[in-house]
Amino acid sequence: MEDMMPLMTRATERTARLVRTVRQEQLGLPTPCAEFDVEGLLTHLEWVAELFESLAHQGPGVERGRYAGDFPERAERTLAAWSRSEAWEGTSPAMGLPMTTLAHMYLVDMVVHGWDLARATDQEYEPEPAAVTRALHFTGQMVEMGRQRGAFGPPVAVPDDAPPFDRLLGLIGRDPAWKP
Repeated sequence: MEDMMPLMTRATERTARLVRTVRQEQLGLPTPCAEFDVEGLLTHLEWVAELFESLAHQGPGVERGRYAGDFPERAERTLAAWSRSEAWEGTSPAMGLPMTTLAHMYLVDMVVHGWDLARATDQEYEPEPAAVTRALHFTGQMVEMGRQRGAFGPPVAVPDDAPPFDRLLGLIGRDPAWKP
């Protein structure tokens, strides 16, 4: 928890800053995540925040709702839930995975979907190197399960000497060179 909470917090704050600048006319723009336009991606981020808040309280999974425009507020509640030491203990009844695994899943979502949103809306985005390193290591271990569950697409080839973030993007099925 001691090393993950700061990574989760900073990744969430970076993504929330991007979310706050999205304009109404950008909601229909495509994103690197093929299944979402910007509005769909924001809706997904809201759901992720709500889901991981519930999971931190050993609660159930939650249904994805409609776009509400309140990701930053939901994300604050998520971080507050994960800041409790008991959130890190045991296995999630809803997901059947260790709580530390769920925290890493949340981190990957914040790092990658921050990039998705930045690319789609032509914003600057530089993920924290330590968060990228942690996300890449975790994803390398969980990529097959992620693909089986539909969280990751087929890998995109990137050079072996590509920066770690490009390798993370390629591993989960994103093209680091994606442009709208």
